[in-house]
Amino acid sequence: MRDTLVNAASLSRQLDGWRRPDGEPAYRRLAEALRLIILDGRLSLNARLPGERRLAATLGVSRITVSAALDRLRADGFIVSRTGAGSFTALPASPASPLANYLNGPMQRVDAPGVIDMASAAMAADEQVHAAYARALEALPAYLPGPGYEPVGIEALRRLVADRYSDEGMATTAQQVVVTAGALGGLALLLRAATRPGDRAVVEHPGYPHALDALIQAGLALSPVAMTPQGWDMDGMLAAIARVRPRLIYMIGAHHNPTGHVLSAQDEAAVAAAAARVGATLVLDDSLRELWFDRPAPPPVDHGPHVVRLGSTSKPYWGGLRVGWLRAHVEVIDAVVRHRPSLDLGVPVMEQLAAAMLLTGDPAPLHARRRLLARREAHLRARLAEHLPQWRTRRPDGGLSLWVELPRPDGVRLAIAAPDQGVRIAPGVRFGINGAFDRFIRLPFSRDETELDLAVVRLAAAWQGLDRSAPRQPTPEPLLPAVF
Repeated sequence: MRDTLVNAASLSRQLDGWRRPDGEPAYRRLAEALRLIILDGRLSLNARLPGERRLAATLGVSRITVSAALDRLRADGFIVSRTGAGSFTALPASPASPLANYLNGPMQRVDAPGVIDMASAAMAADEQVHAAYARALEALPAYLPGPGYEPVGIEALRRLVADRYSDEGMATTAQQVVVTAGALGGLALLLRAATRPGDRAVVEHPGYPHALDALIQAGLALSPVAMTPQGWDMDGMLAAIARVRPRLIYMIGAHHNPTGHVLSAQDEAAVAAAAARVGATLVLDDSLRELWFDRPAPPPVDHGPHVVRLGSTSKPYWGGLRVGWLRAHVEVIDAVVRHRPSLDLGVPVMEQLAAAMLLTGDPAPLHARRRLLARREAHLRARLAEHLPQWRTRRPDGGLSLWVELPRPDGVRLAIAAPDQGVRIAPGVRFGINGAFDRFIRLPFSRDETELDLAVVRLAAAWQGLDRSAPRQPTPEPLLPAVF
């Protein structure tokens, strides 16, 4: 992963409020504030801090104060210095961590019967999905005389997807759509066609873990840009794009996984313009876009041939329906299709037909699903406030999960202890790079209220049972079960 240079102005905003009138020396307060945003993932790991003189001028303190704060963090292992290069954020080593077994190699984990899976953010299929498969089976005979290989996707589905984009104001033809095995499959195809190992990529932080994994496995050097509690740090994002000059930028603009934020039309346009200036491909993952609560996300816009959009039926309808799409200009589609045979030969026809039936069906069930998710989200937040009042979260704009901040960096230890109480969760480090976000966990509200009630009670028991005297230093990302 490429080193990231921290913007001094952005860092100052992240540190807002560190000057507490409590009698504590200024350097200690500054060191504690910096330590906290490193632990929370708001400041990326292996990020190069501004020079002492510049940081002091930006914060309005003496250089001695900054130097003393950095010395304290250096002694605690939160900063490492490299001769001639500067000071970089880090996490202290913790050889005695309870994660040792996870870090030393893969572990197979089988949950006992009755364990509630709160690591997966997906809803069960409803009657509409069953009906779509039944109708797809009736339509299948028309496709049986052919070979069954559809490297671009069946015409009917591609036309439906194109029409949906056009109806929202972004003129699209079927030739600008290729059907993929979910949005993640679309990303994998694009990476194969448009990137090479060693290329640089700018990503939001936290981010969708499977997408981050795909980028890393493709050999890309990631430059994470920390998000703020309010959403994207646009100053930091635009500065990173200009500085890194990436080959690719990956973002989930609506609704961000795991935070639930929505990227404004103005900010999306700004990122697209920044990407064009440096010749980068901007990938906008819209797989959760349909799952809004109060109002839909801004309509999609064609920012140019360098912007690719990913979509999927898995999140709004059913995770088992692995049908997605990639919307791009024709030259990008051609490149993706040329590289596809080495990865797969297309999505099964039956699944594509079922997806087409859903996209042409009655929209009422999807509206009902949005209302159901909004109720479950409010229910989960209420139960957390009742049983775990020190945990902090916010109402997302949509999506399937809450991003929950813990009182201390114990997300991984909680994830290890929770199955013993009958619940499985995804710790925040799964959504970060190099062990960031141990102060967070992600909790989906896709399950019914009865299961959510029981899950919260079990989580409260697991949290109360943690040994608070044990070391709680964050550690690199464990090899935990997959998060969807």
